[in-house]
Amino acid sequence: MQQTTFIPASCSILTISDTRNLNTDKSGKLIQTFLEKAGHQVISRVVVADDATLIAKKMEELVADNPFCLITNGGTGIAKRDVTYEALFSTIHQEIPGFGELFRMLSYEDVGSRAMVSRAFAGFTENGLLIFALPGSTNACRLAMESLIIPELPHLVAEREK
Repeated sequence: MQQTTFIPASCSILTISDTRNLNTDKSGKLIQTFLEKAGHQVISRVVVADDATLIAKKMEELVADNPFCLITNGGTGIAKRDVTYEALFSTIHQEIPGFGELFRMLSYEDVGSRAMVSRAFAGFTENGLLIFALPGSTNACRLAMESLIIPELPHLVAEREK
């Protein structure tokens, strides 16, 4: 395996929740801690209600800051209010299907068959923004950050630099 030079990613964090705010957003804080500890830059962290129009609008605002990566948490389940997938998946131009597959596989080890209802996904928009859509559970975010995102983010940055 060829070692690449570490290039820090600029990231935004979008928490999607009807009940959390910046002070009570444990998952967003956890994601920020993981990113910063790994040497990446968090340029914004915001909370938005679980509403497709508001999610899309907030994403557009965050994209104006030109992050390489947007990590969302919340709204990826199957409850009627869970609309992250509907709001954001249509923006994906180049999906990374292995992310969702591996995330559900790893989640299965923790939560059993409930893992199948997760609609977590990752991919690049047409403009090159990398999106990771995670569940709102702090344990799920920890799993995704530790096992998938932090180990792979430097490689994704390097691949897009080519």
